[in-house]
Amino acid sequence: MEIELTVDGKEIAMNDFVQSILSGTIAGAVEHLHGVDDEWQQISIRINK
Repeated sequence: MEIELTVDGKEIAMNDFVQSILSGTIAGAVEHLHGVDDEWQQISIRINK
């Protein structure tokens, strides 16, 4: 899995460990929601403060 993090338009670099933790956590949570196809290709999340 590949993950990108952008904060206020600035791309934030992450090492492989952080990418693995974030992508696994997000994908694992989303995959258990009703209506999410097992063959999903992309997940997009936007968080506004």
